[in-house]
Amino acid sequence: MASKRYNSLIEKIDSSKSYSVEEASTVIKELKSAKFDETIEIAMNLNVDPRHADQMVRGAVVLPHGTGKSVRVAVFAKGAKADEAKEAGADIVGTDEIVEMIKEGNFAFDVVVAAPDCMGVVGKVGRILGPKGLMPNPKTGTVTADIATAVKNVKGGQVAFRVDKKGNIHAGIGKASFSSDQIKDNITTFIVAINKQKPSSAKGRYIKNAALSLTMSPALKFDLSELSDIK
Repeated sequence: MASKRYNSLIEKIDSSKSYSVEEASTVIKELKSAKFDETIEIAMNLNVDPRHADQMVRGAVVLPHGTGKSVRVAVFAKGAKADEAKEAGADIVGTDEIVEMIKEGNFAFDVVVAAPDCMGVVGKVGRILGPKGLMPNPKTGTVTADIATAVKNVKGGQVAFRVDKKGNIHAGIGKASFSSDQIKDNITTFIVAINKQKPSSAKGRYIKNAALSLTMSPALKFDLSELSDIK
């Protein structure tokens, strides 16, 4: 049974309406009800079959206003690349010592970045990192020779996305404390990134459903025709 708080939020939403990005960016702020700064979450269902390699939608995008979340970054690097990582603000830098941390169950980080020449070391804990969604990957910019840029992007609001088995994508794209314009910019940037990843083999409407919500709020449905035009 829904709480009085939740019911009062539902009354602020027109469930029969498909909201434009601009409208959703304003209305979502009116749904804030928690004592903490709620995360703005976007959920999408894409018309793809990720069982086929050519229909796997995966990538990363740097949001113009960040995510509002403090991100801890661990970097597998050595020598000059390790120095670059430290200068760029990485929280943990090393090779074998990070492997030992992970084996001990110490995950004092949210994202893992790796220099290409350290992927052999990362592979030692691949079976641990993989299921947690922490395995570095070139497609998300987390395996790269440009360590400094990778760290700055992750710290500055980079969001990685990957479609699940049922074609769903879910990501946090800001905070309730953001301005409506900041929310709109972040949503638009995220949608552009999703549309760029549209597989050439995907038929029909690419974005089947999309909605915006706060951590503790009901969802706003997006106008899908508008989303498909955001390039």
